[in-house]
Amino acid sequence: MRSHYCGQLNTSLLDQKVELCGWVHRRRDHGGVIFIDLRDRAGLAQIVFDPDRPEPFSIADTVRNEYVVRITGQVRHRPEGTVNRDLATGEVEVLGHSIEILNRAKTPPFQLDDENVADDTRLRYRYIDLRRPQMQDNIRLRARVAKILRNFLDDHGFLEIETPMLTKATPEGARDYLVPSRTHPGAFFALPQSPQLFKQLLMMSGMDRYYQIVRCFRDEDLRADRQPEFTQLDIETSFMDEKQITAIMEEMFIKLFKDAINVNLPSPVPRMTYADAVHRFGTDHPDLCNPLELTEVSDLMKQVEFKVFSGPANMTNGRVAAMRVPKGGELTRKQIDDYTAYVANFGAKGLAYIKVNDAGKGREGLQSPILKFLPDEVIAELLKRSRAETGDLIFFGADKAKIVNDSLGALRNQIASDLTLLTSQWQPVWITDFPMFEYNEEERRWDSLHHPFTAPRVTDPAEVEADPGKCLSRAYDLVLNGTELGGGSVRIHTPEMQRTVLRLLGMGAEEAEEKFGFLINALDYGCPPHGGIAFGLDRMIMLMSGAPSIRDVIAFPKTQTANCPLTSAPAPASLKQLRELGIRLAKPGKTE
Repeated sequence: MRSHYCGQLNTSLLDQKVELCGWVHRRRDHGGVIFIDLRDRAGLAQIVFDPDRPEPFSIADTVRNEYVVRITGQVRHRPEGTVNRDLATGEVEVLGHSIEILNRAKTPPFQLDDENVADDTRLRYRYIDLRRPQMQDNIRLRARVAKILRNFLDDHGFLEIETPMLTKATPEGARDYLVPSRTHPGAFFALPQSPQLFKQLLMMSGMDRYYQIVRCFRDEDLRADRQPEFTQLDIETSFMDEKQITAIMEEMFIKLFKDAINVNLPSPVPRMTYADAVHRFGTDHPDLCNPLELTEVSDLMKQVEFKVFSGPANMTNGRVAAMRVPKGGELTRKQIDDYTAYVANFGAKGLAYIKVNDAGKGREGLQSPILKFLPDEVIAELLKRSRAETGDLIFFGADKAKIVNDSLGALRNQIASDLTLLTSQWQPVWITDFPMFEYNEEERRWDSLHHPFTAPRVTDPAEVEADPGKCLSRAYDLVLNGTELGGGSVRIHTPEMQRTVLRLLGMGAEEAEEKFGFLINALDYGCPPHGGIAFGLDRMIMLMSGAPSIRDVIAFPKTQTANCPLTSAPAPASLKQLRELGIRLAKPGKTE
């Protein structure tokens, strides 16, 4: 029906006849001449209808925004003074010879150039929202990214292999979406949280290198960078250690950013241990564009009179840390109070601070209600360690280490955003040497920091059992600008180690056999050393496009309450469907 896309028109087509199809983006009547901006996936084209052709002119006079039309005409230069340098097709226009209305449209619920449309409205009319140029750019970027990744992995010997969508529930750290089975009454499939076990089985099958751009499902509370269904690039390799896996992934990542958005990422990507990241930044996914760092001062505060500091400093799981904010002395009291309220969201009971009015005068050059509790030698060492200068402000966190890390880590990012302190646009980092386990205080047992199939650094199961808290894993995460884009590890490949790890996680032999018997049995039949990684494709494209949420890079996302305003999903099932599945719904309990 068309000879060209609208966005393809340029001076090379001058005087040629073209046939275009698309949506009426805008119609303008200028003194008897009608202009139509026609839009399709490739861009905009300006069409001119004049009264010399009465029939197409009268039809053009009736069209409105979002009508679908087919237009034929002749390409010509735009008149002098009307060239639009901001538009790819801005040097030319089309003199309309004919116009056919293929479909009329109601007045849309919002204008495509309106930046303040409510999210629910955008999602209810997603097919209109997706017509906006920014959304089309995001979806095109997504397709380009997938193509670049596939080409790279194909060229490096990886096989694209599909894994099941209907599988068995496994503990991945979030709730499963369950699917009732009609043919097996009372039994349920689970939608996969990841293809983890299947990709390991593929390594045991001799596939050697696997990848898949795969849909995954987690029934969890949502945030800007989470969805109940999401897409990840899933990768697994055999006979490669963590250095080799991260090296090839780093090569892929750098090529992707260069080819997709013409960004040169630092090479090699820096590496940092988990312990160093948490110590310096309060988090295992630090934004290295942010120059603010935490300074350990627990040892300085053990003997001070100020119990708020000395208490945590003497706790085995406590921490006292300082964070210097350059030129932070300019912060108002209200701003400091707002930051105090902000860290309270992360469990902090307060936010002590010292203003450095004159760094050369010691105590006399400082301003803070806590100074009277700190000896001169502590103040001197504090200024030295934090490298404080005149005009700076020092914030303090003192509590359990987790609360200090969470609160100061979040405050660090908030202040950098508020004061525009970011020093670069793109800064990836590999985080390595994660703890194998973390202790669950509420349930008094060990949990996997990553997942129960991650290999420990030691090879003897007895060493893992002897001191789980000190055991490090062979895991690695790729972090970009404070966002974890990918996480992976070398996997356990011996049945003895896998049984040991499951036992440490509180799983008895019978439960381990019920949930993971097929995996452990497969390990008994000759499993190669293997490892892999999974990248969050939605998060990656969100960062690359500059979108504020992954909803802006997914064609049909869910809301933050995990529903779809477009289709009204989830929806009740019919009684017939429920009877076939052997399901009876319980009546909701009364709310008191």
